[in-house]
Amino acid sequence: MIFLITGGAGFLGSALANRLSGDGHEVRVIDDLSAGEVERLDEKVLFTRGDVNDRPKLWTLLQDVECVYHLAARVSVPQSVLYPREYNAVNVGGTVSVMEAMRDAGVKRVVLTSSGAIYGEQSTQPLRENMVPNPDSPYAVGKLSAEYYVRTIGILWGLETVALRIFNTYGPGQPLPASHPPVVSRFLKCAASGESIIIYGNGKQTRDYVYISDVIDALTAAATAKTVSQSVINVGSGVALSLNDLVRAVSKIMNMTLDPIYNNSESGGVREMCSDIGEAKNKLRYQPRVSISEGLKRTISVDKRFHQQLY
Repeated sequence: MIFLITGGAGFLGSALANRLSGDGHEVRVIDDLSAGEVERLDEKVLFTRGDVNDRPKLWTLLQDVECVYHLAARVSVPQSVLYPREYNAVNVGGTVSVMEAMRDAGVKRVVLTSSGAIYGEQSTQPLRENMVPNPDSPYAVGKLSAEYYVRTIGILWGLETVALRIFNTYGPGQPLPASHPPVVSRFLKCAASGESIIIYGNGKQTRDYVYISDVIDALTAAATAKTVSQSVINVGSGVALSLNDLVRAVSKIMNMTLDPIYNNSESGGVREMCSDIGEAKNKLRYQPRVSISEGLKRTISVDKRFHQQLY
């Protein structure tokens, strides 16, 4: 098959591009490199630097493409609070641009990467796709808006659409921005460098951590799965893990004692977050294979940033 991946030089997009290319598919990537790195991509992947709001460039890249993976997005929740207009322009406006370009080029299927963040605070767990979303940040609002646009435009224009609500993905090579880095990579970096791990709140808040290869399994399946059009599907591990439990898991894997510092001056976010992955199992034949323990081991063994205490 021939694929176009928007945002394909990022952490998740590059892993997807390399998997598809390794499986023998033709893979095209467009990325503005605001967060991505060309060096992540295998040499067989055709890379184009560009913006998803550049419809003429998109149209050119979409010729003969059979499926689009739309991953291009701004991804920092705290930054979205500061810059909601920019996040709306990229995460919502960029999605509409991709859909228009797909229509004009005759592409029939799009897989959108949405986020578990759209659920927000809920009274029950695990989180099911039929729950009423309760987004609590511009980032989450944008992802939900993108879902609605993709589904509605898909129905109106006869396009096959799948939205995957992806939970807390982690793995080797995940970016570590100075401001609000992802929690798993942050904990590993702190442990490897001897820094204190800071937890906002009491550490009892739970999240659903899913290893990157499991997410890629779901994404690849979504390109060809039957009877998934207009579907919204959770992609996670289906396991709730508290921040305190995550610290203990990192301590065990790295064979060291970690004593986190608790900071109650900032919110620790929603209290609970765990995905129900029944739909993914039924529609995508998805089965997460990598436990948190195994995922941490793989991340540490591959990612040189975390080697200091071990090698």
